[in-house]
Amino acid sequence: MEERVVIGVVRAPHGVRGTLRVSAPGSGRHLREGVRPLVDGERRRIVRVRKTPKGFLVDLEGVESRDAAAALRGAELALERTELDELGPEEFYFDELIGLRAVEEGGAPLGEVVGVLENPAHETLVIRDGGREVLVPFVSEQVLKVDLEKGVVIVRLLPSR
Repeated sequence: MEERVVIGVVRAPHGVRGTLRVSAPGSGRHLREGVRPLVDGERRRIVRVRKTPKGFLVDLEGVESRDAAAALRGAELALERTELDELGPEEFYFDELIGLRAVEEGGAPLGEVVGVLENPAHETLVIRDGGREVLVPFVSEQVLKVDLEKGVVIVRLLPSR
């Protein structure tokens, strides 16, 4: 069995015709018409997608009522890793960051990336070292380099206020 990657999560129904309010990691690049993610154990074709300030409104084949949409609350939309778009040389998926060693730009170890939080402005790396957690905004000023081959992410910590 191949590895599945979550491309969205159903948050709530929207309207009365089965539209779903969906949040997506990153840009939501895989939430597009014609894609057939696995949803609640079944492949369903995405019929229509609209981007909103709070995520995406998605219409799925076979989901045609508010009750059907409500039944999918919390369901993940997933694709097999082989179904994902090809990435450029400096691109990666956020799930690939989990488990990387995090070091400061001077080489001092910070810990391990244990998660990526989604925020309206940007994603945030969760780095854990023992019982200590450090949150690093995933912006170019603070995440300097991601090297998947070496298993490391280099970050710049900004001084606390």
